[in-house]
Amino acid sequence: MKKEVIIHLHTVIEDNGLEEASTVKQKGNYFQKNNMDVIAFEEELEGNQLIKSMITIQPGKVNIKRSGVVSMNQQFLSEKVTENVYSHPHGHIHMETFTKSIDYQRPVEKQEGHLKVEYTVKLNGQDERNHTLTLKINEEDK
Repeated sequence: MKKEVIIHLHTVIEDNGLEEASTVKQKGNYFQKNNMDVIAFEEELEGNQLIKSMITIQPGKVNIKRSGVVSMNQQFLSEKVTENVYSHPHGHIHMETFTKSIDYQRPVEKQEGHLKVEYTVKLNGQDERNHTLTLKINEEDK
């Protein structure tokens, strides 16, 4: 089952009382297969640079894979630490992620789906920062 959807991806990074937020709104595709949901979309940056993103959601586990001008394969496992490398044109960053919570409601019959992941990240061994990722999934009106 494949549906065209509109996704709203909102991330907030909290660091010593300061917040940095970003929001992406994109058209994408939503697939459902057995116990797994997949959302795929593309972002175009300045200079026609493309980033492809694929978010895979399973019970207690979320995986975000990005490829293109930046690449990463970040795993979120409930109450576990995971590691990955974030690669971009200026180099590589080691990421250590601790997932505090994952809350997911898949989209059903015109009802909005949502994913919320709360986690901490240490970049290259520096102090951890709190992150919140919120994803809203809406069927595209034809």
